[in-house]
Amino acid sequence: MPIRLTIIGAGPGGYVAAIRAARKGARVTIVEGAEVGGACLNLGCIPTKTLIASAEALERARNAADFGIQVSGEVGYNLAKIRERRDKVVSTQVRGIRGLFKSWGVNLIEGRGSMLSPNVVRVLRKDGTVTDVKSDKVIIATGSRPAKLPGFPFDGESVITSDEAIQLKDIPKSLLIVGAGVIGSEFAFIYRSFGAEVTMVEMMAHAVSTEDEEMSELVERELKKAKIKLVTNVKVEKVEKGPDGMMVAKLSNKTEVRAERILVSIGRSMNSENIGLDNVGVVIGRRGEITVNEKMETNAPGIYAVGDVTGNMMLAHVASHQGLVAADNALGGDSRMDYAMVPVGIFTRPEIGSVGLREKQALEKGIKYKVGRFPFRGLGKAHAMGELTGMVKVIADETTDRIIGVHICGAHATDLVHEGALAIQMGVTAQRLGAMIHAHPTLAEAIMEASRDVHNMAIHVMKGR
Repeated sequence: MPIRLTIIGAGPGGYVAAIRAARKGARVTIVEGAEVGGACLNLGCIPTKTLIASAEALERARNAADFGIQVSGEVGYNLAKIRERRDKVVSTQVRGIRGLFKSWGVNLIEGRGSMLSPNVVRVLRKDGTVTDVKSDKVIIATGSRPAKLPGFPFDGESVITSDEAIQLKDIPKSLLIVGAGVIGSEFAFIYRSFGAEVTMVEMMAHAVSTEDEEMSELVERELKKAKIKLVTNVKVEKVEKGPDGMMVAKLSNKTEVRAERILVSIGRSMNSENIGLDNVGVVIGRRGEITVNEKMETNAPGIYAVGDVTGNMMLAHVASHQGLVAADNALGGDSRMDYAMVPVGIFTRPEIGSVGLREKQALEKGIKYKVGRFPFRGLGKAHAMGELTGMVKVIADETTDRIIGVHICGAHATDLVHEGALAIQMGVTAQRLGAMIHAHPTLAEAIMEASRDVHNMAIHVMKGR
């Protein structure tokens, strides 16, 4: 008899686990209360990238004269068409996932699932009926939602989260973004391209503070060039609506910021409530995360958890790989998660791509290391593209010369970073990567030159730099 596997949640963790398990012969049921693809496909990764693509197209049109292209008339945008394209991209991906389920015999039940017992998932269907699904193993993949600050008057109009920001119903004249992390910074560039006056308030010392400091500083310079105001080392203590209808944010430095709309982007909260965890004794951490080991097992035998709800690296591709690990193990395998080589892609302007240790992490770990750098300005392809802003930074272990970190800020950084990810995974040295022939003219040459620069042997740098 095939193993009966039930998965609660059809986001990037759940649906990948479902397909993997079905391909291995399991009888798979997946339960989803909203839409397949989860927050990533419907409210996050994919729709934001369509908006970013529209914003970039707008910026290219505005700068067309720099490339010898004549654009007659005023360059503008049509929000209705932008939304239409966004929805078309999302719906195409949704149909694709549903098609995969059908192809591999995955049973999709649309409704809210919860654990009734270790071997029974109860589903409240959208039509109000209840279905109990018997299982041998269960994977919980319920994801996350935007975190909200207590006391803030969230109304979906004047004070919003990323869920509302993605809808792009109109462009406010002024926008305050609380939190200059990944999501906040991406939205800052999007809304600024469409004409909003944007202010960002961040309690940390830098924007995108999770990244290597040099990458953060480079993005901050581009925020300034785009006339996006960034206030760091400051908290928003109170938000209220003024008598003129404007929102007023009172900051910890005793100043105020007035804006037509406020976007709160301070992270995400795990969806671990009301899914029956108490019924099966699954342990939850202090942030609401489901505690799992490297095999994605919870403390309850036969129950696994993947994706944002585990509170680990809250990235879609991490969730998907966790889904593969959990599905393999649920079917008797011995797969394990390794978070050391997970690439990160941040779609600011310019992009950030990073993998491995940041320089400050290497310092904290007491690792002796060397650093190589190379600017995009030194690349013929970057000049041809008009994309001079950016750099590659390679961090190598001083003793072994193995690459332990690669950080890129510049055009196509989110694509280029995978060369660094492979180098780290395969234990490649800076010398070997620098010796690898790279096609010319390409942006990837910056990785080659930065690797050479670890040993002060980059070619396209001036003497005494």
